[in-house]
Amino acid sequence: MKFKFIFLFLIILLIQTHAQNKFDLPQFADETFQFVKQPLIWEGNDWIKLGLAGTATFLMVQADQPIRDFFGINSEYKKSAPMELGRMYGELYSPVAIAGLFGVHSLINDDKSTRKIAFEILQTTFYAGIITTALKFAIGRTRPFVEAGPKSFGNWSVFDDTYHSLPSGHTTVAFSISTVLANNTKSDLLKIFAYLPAVLTAISRVYQDDHWASDVLLGGIVGYTTGSWVTSKHETKMQIQLLSSRRIGVIIPLN
Repeated sequence: MKFKFIFLFLIILLIQTHAQNKFDLPQFADETFQFVKQPLIWEGNDWIKLGLAGTATFLMVQADQPIRDFFGINSEYKKSAPMELGRMYGELYSPVAIAGLFGVHSLINDDKSTRKIAFEILQTTFYAGIITTALKFAIGRTRPFVEAGPKSFGNWSVFDDTYHSLPSGHTTVAFSISTVLANNTKSDLLKIFAYLPAVLTAISRVYQDDHWASDVLLGGIVGYTTGSWVTSKHETKMQIQLLSSRRIGVIIPLN
């Protein structure tokens, strides 16, 4: 995952070259600034949510080894199709490919809704990826296959991915994509289907012994919360635009 998000940013630049009116580079720059300054304007509930995320991760660390042992009982399906599909959904090329499909559709059909989805997938993955990458470097957790135990932290390395276990980058990407897709549909059934591949990604990362359960938990939280912020930001803007475009009529009775 490290440094690959520079490539993702270049993809954003290329796609936004063709954007019209909305979801363009100026909007991306403005919202990036707003995203960065969010902790400065957080209220009490926001800090509570951050504390809950940290507490949940800490508690999950205590169960990491038993969970790993459970998954390790039968490891013959590590390279099975479902596990590999889960891994692939969390690879960096997935948001680029999925956003690309929505972007092509928007260009061909001049569809603002699919351009919005393409923009949000790349934007969410970019923001969430930076957060996850920074945490990986700062925490320095050893991956489970090294056999150093679930509480091996502080092994700081820039280039050795063995010590970048927490949070899970694949799970971050997967939940970034799924959250955007789920928040762009009103169907509860489609929302469930949107999250299924992300859940599969989380399971595959633990089952393939690349991550601890707490790694995928925190990665999922990062992807979900970032995607929720991005989509809610655009939903609010669209509601404001809709209200401002409506005409207000006043009927005055004459008798």
